[in-house]
Amino acid sequence: MRFGIGLSIYFLFSFLALNAQQTSLEEADSLYALGNYTRAINAYSRAGTLEAALQIARAYNAIGNYDKAVVQYRNVVIKDSSLHIARFELGTLYLKIGEPKNAAALFFDLITEDSDNPEYFYYMGNALGELQSKENIQYYKSAVTLDSTHLRSLFQLGKHNVAKGERDLALKYTDMGLQFYQNDVALINLKALAYFNNDEYEKAKPLFERLLELGEYKEHIYNKLAYCYYKNWELEKANETYKALLEFDNARSEAFFGLGNTSWRAKELDSAALYFRKAIDEKRPYLGNEYNALARLARVQDDLKTALEYYRKAYQEDIENPSNYYQLCALADQYYKDPNVKLRYYETFIEKFGKNKTYMSVIAQKRIQALKEEIHFAHD
Repeated sequence: MRFGIGLSIYFLFSFLALNAQQTSLEEADSLYALGNYTRAINAYSRAGTLEAALQIARAYNAIGNYDKAVVQYRNVVIKDSSLHIARFELGTLYLKIGEPKNAAALFFDLITEDSDNPEYFYYMGNALGELQSKENIQYYKSAVTLDSTHLRSLFQLGKHNVAKGERDLALKYTDMGLQFYQNDVALINLKALAYFNNDEYEKAKPLFERLLELGEYKEHIYNKLAYCYYKNWELEKANETYKALLEFDNARSEAFFGLGNTSWRAKELDSAALYFRKAIDEKRPYLGNEYNALARLARVQDDLKTALEYYRKAYQEDIENPSNYYQLCALADQYYKDPNVKLRYYETFIEKFGKNKTYMSVIAQKRIQALKEEIHFAHD
């Protein structure tokens, strides 16, 4: 009888503990789903199960605490190495934190145990790619063999062949992906590049146009599409597209150069010359700030001659900037003894920038007046 009562109490406590554990898991899952990862970690810790430990690893990964995430994943794998999902996620985490050797070791073992999973082959390809191993391509091919719609592997194969100039192979892999998902912008871009790099501008053109339709408003797309128009004598469209390229600060020189070429082809020679000069201006680096900094440094060191040279160079970098020339005037005033030389600097400043009526022009006018008086009395 006592044995029966004791067994009943045991089952009762077991049931209560299991119920509390389940409640803790449900609470933790709810917190995790809402992105409240820190509280979810605390709740999972109370549950104490292998499933909870895996979720803790995922939560640390989600908040960016990768060191703790790795430790948690390793603990889970040690407790149950047959849990492929934990090893898979640990492998992808290794890739994220720049440890491709550890990732490759994990994915190699996973492939050995399950050779039918294209994801394992894809990530093995990524790990070997990080290790600069050419064997990575074979793993992407294996992923595609297992799943002909594996878009990320198809992209990697297409990218590899575009880089090698293998037009036909690049088109083979991009077309395989586009048959499955016709609006994949990464694959459309690769296909366009395969044609473009092979000088097939008529075939590349609609693909770049499609990318813009899909919202891919990127510098290289505008640039290459404009060139396609130019090569196909669609000069008006080329001009419009090169003008759109001007909105990208880093591409303004290329845009002006393209506009110069289209103007040249249209026999608008004055416009062509203007655009080519603008292309030069955009391409030439601006060193005014650096020259000004060197001038200030030389000035502090009482090396006025060197400072004067640097201020002169700063002005030549941007001749429309009155501040640059004013600094030149002020230092010349300090460096030269001849008031006539000083006067010429200030008068040149007023000639160039006096219309702006800034405080610098006011000071320059006063200094001109003072220097003229000094020169006059010196003559007397």
